[in-house]
This record gives sequence, structure tokens and C-alpha cells, in this order.
Amino acid sequence: MISIWNAYKHISLIKKITFAFILGILIGFVFGEEASVLSPLGNLLMRLLTFIILPLIFFTLIVGVNQTKPGRLGRMGFKVLIYYIVTSALAILVGITVAKLFNPGTGMSLSGNEEVSVPENPGVIQVLLNMVPDNIVTAFTEMNLLGIIFTSIVFGIAISMLRESAKHQELGERLYQIFEGFNEVTLTVMKGILQYVPIGIFAIVAEVAGSQGMDTLLSLGGFILVLYVALLVQLGLYIMLMVAARIHPGEFFREARTPMITAFVTQSSSGTLPLTLNAARNLGLARSLYGFSLPLGATINMDGAAIRIAVSAVFAANLIGEPLGFTSILQIVLIGTLASVGTAGVPGAGMIMIATVFAQIGLPMEAVALLAAVDVLVGMGCTSLNVTGDLVGTSIINKGEKRT
Repeated sequence: MISIWNAYKHISLIKKITFAFILGILIGFVFGEEASVLSPLGNLLMRLLTFIILPLIFFTLIVGVNQTKPGRLGRMGFKVLIYYIVTSALAILVGITVAKLFNPGTGMSLSGNEEVSVPENPGVIQVLLNMVPDNIVTAFTEMNLLGIIFTSIVFGIAISMLRESAKHQELGERLYQIFEGFNEVTLTVMKGILQYVPIGIFAIVAEVAGSQGMDTLLSLGGFILVLYVALLVQLGLYIMLMVAARIHPGEFFREARTPMITAFVTQSSSGTLPLTLNAARNLGLARSLYGFSLPLGATINMDGAAIRIAVSAVFAANLIGEPLGFTSILQIVLIGTLASVGTAGVPGAGMIMIATVFAQIGLPMEAVALLAAVDVLVGMGCTSLNVTGDLVGTSIINKGEKRT
């Protein structure tokens, strides 16, 4: 038994994940909904990843902040925000362009029986207010990532100021060493969780493949195909940006592929965050940068979701036989970009963003219910692109910081 475990540990993580992914699809198609018996194994993976998120963000950020000056931290933060806003708008334009080229939904119609219940959109202002928690404890217990980022940065800067003061320098250094020790402990726990990731992925894929089946895939196959083409186009733009920044795409994807596949399977940018942070560390990025850029990106940067908004809007317009005009396209870009930030961290965020845009430009809400049938299949690709966009942006900004 020990020899089997040792052999398993020495197989590369990406090989184990790839094998688990393929095996999960086969088991799902063979056993159908009976594959749901494996769901506890998938739930355990999500619990483990959620379990490690808070200490990983908190300790990584505090240590990272103490490795740079506040002025540099502010400059990097500004660059991160600009990148996230620009690429979200670009993603919507990509989605609209590809969708207008293939026109999904043409020839289809709404039956009139579709109903959807969409949660309320909290809006951009509320999301910004949530960055400052009114209670530190609830920020952690309610998994308020923006609040955790704010808290970590504040305490990290405070420790940095203690280290630089003549009166409390020794105390500051002692506190920093304690947090650095906790950070190393967290990374050690993370290494153990990585060994379980392939097993959890196998279970999740088997359950999804078994529950969705081919019928769902074929019913809205045209829409799904167009959306994935748009996701690939956006991925191509990422590669072009990396090449322009003199980042080797092969080296990037060698580390990024694990969080990309995990995000694809779990459909959770936040849940994948421990693996995304681990990939950034393996890429040699500055801890002071990725410590806040990746948690922030997992919350507000949704390029995949932005593409989903665009393709869904074109699809809905074609359903009612009223192709989108220039004014409607401009509205989608503006509203969609704000919606991708305003729905940060909300369950069912994809549906909320689509419904928000549809309401503003007069598209039928019944189409949202129709698209909900393939929510899982669509969400997988979109989430994977969300995570990829976060890592690409962090890598590009990190490269630029090295030159200054």
C-alpha cells in the first residue's frame, strides 16, 4: 500500500488530473445519474479548497505587503484594476463579434413556458462598500474575499510600519516572522491538498457528465459552440498580450493548466484560488502582487462571464428576430462591464449578469431561463477563462514591475 502511495505521489499533478478528467467523463456517460454516488468525493475537494482559502489569502498578503513599499503596492493595485476593467470590456466585444459572426439562436423561438428566478443584483457601489467590513470576524466567516483582502492589507501595512519604526522595530520583526511561519505552514497543508485534487476532480466530472448527458448538450449545442469559440479567441488574445510582454506562453501554461482545469471542473474561481496562488508562486511572481491581485480577480474579474453575457445577448436577440444594433451593443459593453463587477461573489452570478443586461436593453427574460438549462456546461469554460485572465494579468503586471 505504501509503495502504491509513493508511486502516486511521484506522478506529475497534471497527468493525474488529466487521467481523472477523462476517467470521470467515461464513468459519467456509462452510469448516468447513478454516478452521483461519487458526489461526496467531489464535495470533499470543494471543502478542502474552501478550508485553505482564508489562511492562504490572509498570510500570503500580510507577508507580501511586507516585501514591498506602500507606494509600489498602490501602483500595482491601480494597474491591476485597469487591466481587469479593460479586459472585461474587451471580452464583451470579443463575445459580440464572434456571436454576430455565427448568429446562435437564429431559427429558434421561445415556447413561452420558460420561467426564471434571478437573485437581486447588489450593484457596484455595494460591492465597493463590502471591501471595508463592518466586522472583521464576519468578513472571514462569510467568506467576504474583498473584506479579507482589505483586512490583510491594512494589518500588513501596520506590521510594515512597526518594522520601520525605531521604537517597535523588534516587535514588528517578531510579528512578521510569526506570520511568515504561518504562511509556510499553510503552504505545507496546501501540498497535501494537492494530492487529493485529482480524486475530487474525477468525482465532480463523473457527476456532471452523468447528470447532463448528451440531450442537454444537443439541445443548445449551437449556443455552446459559439461561446467556446469566443472563449478560445479571448485565450488567443491573452497569448498575444503575453508575447508582447515577453512572457513565454509555454512556461505560463505549464503552471497555469492545473488551476485552469480545476476551475473548469469546479466552476468556482474562488474555490480554485488556492491552486491559482500556488501556480503564481511556481511562476516566480512577486508575492506582494499576486497576494491581492488573484483574490481580487477571483471576485471581480470575470472575462469568461463577460463573454457569456455578450453571446447570450446576441442569442436572445436572434430568438425574437431583432438583431442587435450599434446602440444596444454599446449598452451591452458598458452595462456588462459594470455588471461583471457588481455581481462579485454572488451565487448564480452568471444568471444575474445576463438578466441585468437583458433588462436594460429590453431582451426577453424567458431566454435567461432557456439558457439556464446549459448553465453547467457554459459555466465550466467561462470559469476556466476567468482564472486564466487573472493569472495572465498578474504575470504581465509582474513583468512590468521588474522593469521599473
